[in-house]
Amino acid sequence: MTGGRFSFSFAVMKNFEEKSALCALNRIFGFEPKIATSLISHIGSAAGVFLLDSRDKDRLLGPYSKHKGQITHQALDSAAMELAALERDGICFVGITEEEYPELLRDCADAPVGLYVRSATPVSDLFAPRRRIAVVGTRDISSYGRDWCGRIVQGLAASPAKPVVISGLALGTDICAHVAALDCGLPTIAVMATGPETVYPNRHQSFAERIAASEGSALITDYPPGTAPLAIHFLRRNRIIAGLSEAVILVESKAKGGGMMTSRLASSYGREVYALPGRADDIRSQGCNHLIRDKIAEPLTSVRDLVEGLRLGTLPEVRKVKDKERLTEVYKGAVTDEKIGMMAHVMKTIRNDRDICLDDLSAASGLDYAVLSEIVGMLEMDGFITIDLLQRCSVAAGR
Repeated sequence: MTGGRFSFSFAVMKNFEEKSALCALNRIFGFEPKIATSLISHIGSAAGVFLLDSRDKDRLLGPYSKHKGQITHQALDSAAMELAALERDGICFVGITEEEYPELLRDCADAPVGLYVRSATPVSDLFAPRRRIAVVGTRDISSYGRDWCGRIVQGLAASPAKPVVISGLALGTDICAHVAALDCGLPTIAVMATGPETVYPNRHQSFAERIAASEGSALITDYPPGTAPLAIHFLRRNRIIAGLSEAVILVESKAKGGGMMTSRLASSYGREVYALPGRADDIRSQGCNHLIRDKIAEPLTSVRDLVEGLRLGTLPEVRKVKDKERLTEVYKGAVTDEKIGMMAHVMKTIRNDRDICLDDLSAASGLDYAVLSEIVGMLEMDGFITIDLLQRCSVAAGR
C-alpha cells in the first residue's frame, strides 16, 4: 500500500478469511484500534494475527493483556457468521486494509479497524475521491443556528464541488444538516454511535432510511451489531466524523460538547475548522467563540467566503429577491395585494428581530393579533417562516 500507514499489499484482502479477521479484530480492539492496526502492520495481515501462538501474543501484547484470550479461532468463526448475517441484511463491512476503506480516515492514527455500512451505493463508489465536509453542533440548536445550518448546506450544494455532508444523525444540528443536504440534492453520510441495525434516536428512523436509500449517502458505524447507544459511544464516534472530513463546520456549541470534540479532533488531524460566531453571552455560541478565540477555527461570517475558503469553487451570483416579490409569486390571485403587503411587512419585522414571539410581533408590526395569526399561519404553512414551541418566529433558511 502506498501513501498509508501500513506496509502490506491490498492483494492480501481478496479473501473472505481476511475480511473475517478484520471484523473479529474490530470487535476485540474497538476501543483500542491502534493496537490492532499495529499488529496487522507488524504481521502483514489480519488473518495472521489469529495464527499467533501464546508466546507470540505475550511478546506482542504483553503477558497481562486482556486481549490475548480473545484472539481465538472461535472469534474468527463468529465474525464469519456475522458477515454472512450482515450481507443478508444489506449491510457491508469494510476493513481498514481494503481498498474501499476511506483514505482520509485510514490516515488517522486512531482509525477504526472496520466500518459497517448501510447504503444503496456500492462501497467502492461511496468512498471514492470526493470532497467531504462535516457540519456539526449542539442538539439544542437555536433558530439562529438552524437558519445558518440551512444556509451553509445550501451554499455547499450551490458550489461547483457539491461535497458530501457528514454529521452524526443526532437531534438538533446533525439532523438539520442531513435533511438540508438531502433536500438540496447533496449526498450525506450519518456516522452512528450504535450498531448498524439500530437508529438512535428512534424518531430519526425515517430520516435514516431516506439517507440509506439516497444515491451516494450512507449510515456508517464502527460498532458491531447489538451495540446500544451509550454515552461513551457518542464520544468515540466523533473521531470518525472528523476523520472522514477534510473540514468541519461547527454551527453552535456550548463550551463543552460533542461538536467541540469533533472540531478539536479535526484540528489535530490537520483538517480545516470553521465556527459560526455568536453573541458573547449566548451559551450555545460559547464553544464556537472559544475556538475562534483560540485560533483553532476560522470565523464563518459569509457562506460565499466559506465556500471559497474551502476551495469548493465560486458561488454563482444570485439576484436577491425581495420578500414581496417571492410572496407575490406564491399568493398572487389567491389573496389581495394589501394582504401580500402585510405579509411582507411581517417577514421584515421578523428579519429585524429573530426569535420574536407572536405577542411581540403583533405589537411590533402594528397588526391585530387575529389578523397576524392568520398571516403567520399561511407563511409557516408555505415555508416562509418557522415557529417553535415557544411561539418564536424566524424566517426560514433560503427565504
